[in-house]
Amino acid sequence: MRLSLRFLVPLLLALGVFAYAAVPLTDALMQRWFVRDLDMRSSLIAAAVQEPLSNLMLAGSTPGITLLFNRMLRDERLYAVAVCVNGNDERLATPNFPREIDCSTLDSWGDGGEHVLHSAKGPLHVAVRAIDSPAAPDARLVLVHDMSFVERRSEETRRYLFYFFIALSASIALITVIIAQLSWRGWVTGLRALLRGEGILRPAGASTAPELRPIAQEMRELIRDLERQYRPLDGSQRIWDQDALRATLRSELHGNDVIVVSNREPYIHVRGDKGIRIQRPASGLVTALEPVMRACSGTWIAHGSGSADRETVDRHDRVAVPPQHPLYQIRRIWLSKEEENGYYAGFANEGLWPLCHNAHVRPTFRSSDWEHYRNVNARFADAVVAEAKTKDPIVLVQDYHFALLPRMIRERLPAATIITFWHIPWPNPEAFAICPWRAELLDGLLGSSILGFHTQFHCNNFLDTVDRMLEARVDRERFSVTLRGDITEVNRYPISIEWPPEALAIQKSVAEARRDVRARLKLPPDHRLGVGIDRLDYTKGIVERFNATARLLEIEPQWIGRYTFVQIAAPTRGSIDNYRDYATSVRELAAAINARYPQAKHPPIVLIAEHHEAEAVYEYYRAADLCFVSSLHDGMNLVAKEFIAARDDEQGVLILSQFAGASRELPEALVVNPYDADQCASALNVALRMPAAEQRERMRFMRGVVREFNIFRWAGRMLLDAAVMRQRGRLRPFDAARSPRPG
Repeated sequence: MRLSLRFLVPLLLALGVFAYAAVPLTDALMQRWFVRDLDMRSSLIAAAVQEPLSNLMLAGSTPGITLLFNRMLRDERLYAVAVCVNGNDERLATPNFPREIDCSTLDSWGDGGEHVLHSAKGPLHVAVRAIDSPAAPDARLVLVHDMSFVERRSEETRRYLFYFFIALSASIALITVIIAQLSWRGWVTGLRALLRGEGILRPAGASTAPELRPIAQEMRELIRDLERQYRPLDGSQRIWDQDALRATLRSELHGNDVIVVSNREPYIHVRGDKGIRIQRPASGLVTALEPVMRACSGTWIAHGSGSADRETVDRHDRVAVPPQHPLYQIRRIWLSKEEENGYYAGFANEGLWPLCHNAHVRPTFRSSDWEHYRNVNARFADAVVAEAKTKDPIVLVQDYHFALLPRMIRERLPAATIITFWHIPWPNPEAFAICPWRAELLDGLLGSSILGFHTQFHCNNFLDTVDRMLEARVDRERFSVTLRGDITEVNRYPISIEWPPEALAIQKSVAEARRDVRARLKLPPDHRLGVGIDRLDYTKGIVERFNATARLLEIEPQWIGRYTFVQIAAPTRGSIDNYRDYATSVRELAAAINARYPQAKHPPIVLIAEHHEAEAVYEYYRAADLCFVSSLHDGMNLVAKEFIAARDDEQGVLILSQFAGASRELPEALVVNPYDADQCASALNVALRMPAAEQRERMRFMRGVVREFNIFRWAGRMLLDAAVMRQRGRLRPFDAARSPRPG
């Protein structure tokens, strides 16, 4: 009790001093606030009666002025009114105007002056305002307000403050007594335990009752199980970002041994005139997956294709990236020119790529290319095993370059969780049957724990293909395939982009981007601009969008010289004849369309066939009035989502091919058939004429979709599904044939 009093007495004294000082300060503040309020009221009243009072004075109507004053006094706070004229010698006032106020003394107050007068009737607020009247240039309006209400409110405030400090003192005193008593008991208990030797021999945090430790452990396990049981496994109630993805990896999969395998690397070191520079490849796969690796801090295994790649790795062929702030490692695989031509250019891009895309290019299959494809897949499998830190790593295999890799990893790391994502379309069984090594490819993919596609249509095609060509059990209810006792789940995971995109953080404003891009292209500030961002690939429909632009100028000639379509096309796969021929046809078509309009001040098409970094691409997105994505067949197409993410001004129109997977998620875009030039031209015209309000409404819907279904959610859903598979894998399946029979 004495200890509590030692705390309470100084505390109560301090509160008393504070209350003693606070009450006069509160009175002064209230006085100042109310005087300011009355000053404002006086100015408003003077402004309201300025015109009628001036007219009455000009007419010399004293009864009219008296009637006006009586109406003004209906305001309960306005006590008296007067007007001083003829050099302040004469005045016309209401009967209760205070005698203490003399018009001759108003000059010392000045126009707009305020004064608090303490009269026999109590405190009065006096305000003087000039009257702009030709009849009396020096006339002044005097407004007197009753301030007795201020005294009443101050008294109420003092009473409330008194009760407040009493309640505050009692509450603080009670809390202080409780804390002091608990603290004192804690110190005494701790000291006694220390004297008995407890706390020295026991580890920190150990229970003083050993018999309760098993119960506490079971309770913690129960809480974790309940939390896992009632948390949605699809991640639908999470806000997905890097932190959420990292937390999912650690909590659900108990580690961060993550390995990504792709042909293309996220950072390429290139030797130039000014030394070694870093280049980011024009790849939708890299754009989508690189933020995931920054969140997971794993290892990315890829083909080292840069001219300076060998100079930047350590003795284990690894390099830490990103360069400015390393978060993960790239392990580079070196391929000979013959291996690269056979595995990549040959089997992957002359065989599988046209096979899976309905782009009317005949696939080419050579046995020599197949041998290189198989050998390179085996080399990447060796690298996965070498980079794995545990016996059960999480391996993310990317795309059609590594169809054999999942089975190779499964044979050497049986406990690994292998998630394979097929970034391009999967054809129907009849089309896939063209491939001579179709069974080997399917068997390799079914080494995956999870096999993902962009759309449900592609999942269905894959199950149909397996059902037609392999002796495997296809479960169309669970969307899984069982081959030789191993289960592969086939799921739809629409890929997306990082939100917000890293490139957007350093972007200039939309107005600046519009001005700078048009100046760079030598176009006027009000020139309308469309943009397309693609690799020079025959599946992207670049020829089709050029034809649509030409058709627009034919049916809507008012856009000649007022609209330009800018195509940024990064060169790709130049060693393949089909790609070289396509690049030539794109250049020739652009030149031919521009030649049709020699009189136009500005060309209809600007073709920029060179690589652009992400920052430059986003500048074009922000500068454009529309973005045209005309893929002839595409798994998803992330250009559409990048354009949406770039438009934080909620303006711009997206024209989107119905054959791109993104069209399933973004129906608010203008969805077109790229083979129909008239329809595409009509969409261009609608986009160029679309009102800002409609653009904002469409863009707001699409930005909401891309924001919620971002790249971290894409990866998180696959990791959550993998976690469920691991949990089920630890449970032995029930075998009815082995169960004991009664009797």
